[in-house]
Amino acid sequence: MKLLMLGGTEFVGRAVTEAALARGWQVTVFHRGNHAPPEGVAALHGDRADAAGLAALEQGAWDAVVDTWSGAPAAVRDAARLLAERAGRYAYVSSRSVYAYPAPYGLDEDGPLVDGSADATTAEDYAAAKRGGELAAAEAFGDRALLVRAGLILGPYENIGRLPWWLGRIARGGPVLAPGPREAALQYIDVRDLAEWTLGALESGLGGAYNLLSEPGHATMGELLESCVQVTGADAELRWTAPEDVLAAGIEPWTELPAWLPPGEARDAFYGADVSRALATGLRCRPVRETVADTWAWLRAIGGTAPQRPDRPAVGLAPEKEAAVLG
Repeated sequence: MKLLMLGGTEFVGRAVTEAALARGWQVTVFHRGNHAPPEGVAALHGDRADAAGLAALEQGAWDAVVDTWSGAPAAVRDAARLLAERAGRYAYVSSRSVYAYPAPYGLDEDGPLVDGSADATTAEDYAAAKRGGELAAAEAFGDRALLVRAGLILGPYENIGRLPWWLGRIARGGPVLAPGPREAALQYIDVRDLAEWTLGALESGLGGAYNLLSEPGHATMGELLESCVQVTGADAELRWTAPEDVLAAGIEPWTELPAWLPPGEARDAFYGADVSRALATGLRCRPVRETVADTWAWLRAIGGTAPQRPDRPAVGLAPEKEAAVLG
């Protein structure tokens, strides 16, 4: 297989690139040149935000394309149109944010969607931008377009900072504010499992939309944080705190305490996807402890500080705010 990876130097794109190389695929990475791609790829340079940024893609043919773009949908439109006659299939890594909020627990791929436009030139509304990207891929590739609707993505190379923040905080040791309930079910996808499923789906000729996440309850909040304690070897004490007490302290779910949501419609929307379609087509999800351990190993290998996407706000709870609650 000849794969064109649009991106391929960070997080999801890098995981897809490495998985494709491991399969023996020929990989071409198209990127801006800000980060080095994995060894073994052919590199093309260009900036999709520039009018002439796709010039390097005007020649060449590929069996499949993977696109992780989360900016303005017009960039997906332009790339997909340019490649439609020279690429076999087009996988667009989208998001479950494309479902109209609040998505009820158990929603499958046929649920109502937000409005979006393939011609939009801004990405101020993340959900609308991702939906516009989906429409752009589908307009150019038809049933050859694969729409990968991911939710919470964790694992090595994470440049959002969610699991890296928890690992860093727990590694410091001492009492740790652990937002309850401990048995609250999580639903997420390890970036490497996302990569493997996506490549397998392309190879098998799948098209259409797929919710790509673990089953609800694949792990719990307790298992996630206790795995962080185990792999770091830290002298940390998890202080489980009731959701109402966390909220009463003015702590923002998801951002200040990454991956945590209190019971309610937001938790149902984020952690209640029906994933039977993906499971029936080969999705396999590794244990949470493996995801945590491998992310910790990667963090230590790069000096302990995860890279941060400039278009995303930093996550995590300020020490003084945590101390006030624990005190």
